[in-house]
Amino acid sequence: MLDKCMKACSNCSFCKWAAPRAHWLLRLSVAAVFLYHGFPKLQDLAAFAEMGGLPIWVAALVALAEVGGGLGLIAGAAFKKDWLTRLSGLAITPVMLGAIFMVHWGQWSFMATETHPMGGIEFQVVLLSVALYFFFTGNSNCGSKKK
Repeated sequence: MLDKCMKACSNCSFCKWAAPRAHWLLRLSVAAVFLYHGFPKLQDLAAFAEMGGLPIWVAALVALAEVGGGLGLIAGAAFKKDWLTRLSGLAITPVMLGAIFMVHWGQWSFMATETHPMGGIEFQVVLLSVALYFFFTGNSNCGSKKK
């Protein structure tokens, strides 16, 4: 039954139309997360640095990587710039590794607990995986030519 459904779907005109555009679902949702978290950090770098116990220059790099990575994932596809998509994925990667190991390590579930008031690593691992996906694939997933 499932085989028939999958075969029918692969021949469906909507699926053929949607498949090369589906990368936008990942790009826009991940970009929204990083823009939502990055812009407030840029607005008050000192508070973010103090909260995270980071030097101000590291806090600035994190905020710029979040905003630049989010914007770059969108612009990389919109302007068909493979290098920009890859660079954006690469920029997000150390931010997520830092979040995983410095803030959320020791608990998998995203739910906050007494020992992990910021929750666990579940969501950060997903974001890291998507960032690495875009680093490794660039724009090859959206039918644009590499430039």
